Amino acid sequence: MGARLTRVYPPPDVEPIRQPYDIEQLFRDHAVAVSRWAAQLGGPSIDVEDAVQEVFMVAHRRLAEFRGDAKVSTWLFRITQRVAKHQRRRARWRKWLRGSATDVGGRLPAMHLDPVEEMLRKQAAAQVYGVLDAMSEKFRTVLILSNFEDLDANEIAAATGVRPSTARVWLHRARIEYRRIASTRAGAAP
Repeated sequence: MGARLTRVYPPPDVEPIRQPYDIEQLFRDHAVAVSRWAAQLGGPSIDVEDAVQEVFMVAHRRLAEFRGDAKVSTWLFRITQRVAKHQRRRARWRKWLRGSATDVGGRLPAMHLDPVEEMLRKQAAAQVYGVLDAMSEKFRTVLILSNFEDLDANEIAAATGVRPSTARVWLHRARIEYRRIASTRAGAAP
């Protein structure tokens, strides 16, 4: 008769040991999403490749501290959010010190457009991100997650660490704030 195999379970009061995350696998699994988040959260004023590199450098430094309470993608989104915010702030300072808004605005890559279409697209992107930059950070984030990432209120809540009802209220207020700022910039009465 063969030996009977039994599973050995850890005692209930001891947390099972998790396999450590491999930074290379983490990069392979999430680089595309982090790149997309960085581009959308940062707008045309940041270098997306630099932001992605910085996100994964932070993730590498903090990997041992990751407790696994949330999904890895949520953890990486929060890091990306902070990196994009920091890079946008740095870009504003550079713009202010250089005094040239045209150097920073309109850096979205063209997709085989003619020069006029490319210019119009860059102007439209600069206007959208100009309005987004004027918004509060929490409203800006929920609006980007809803409109660019196509997340629902529950997913936005998970990514931002708030309740779904709070995410819905923020999204509603963000849309109102976006319309108000856009109409003010267009010269119309708010």
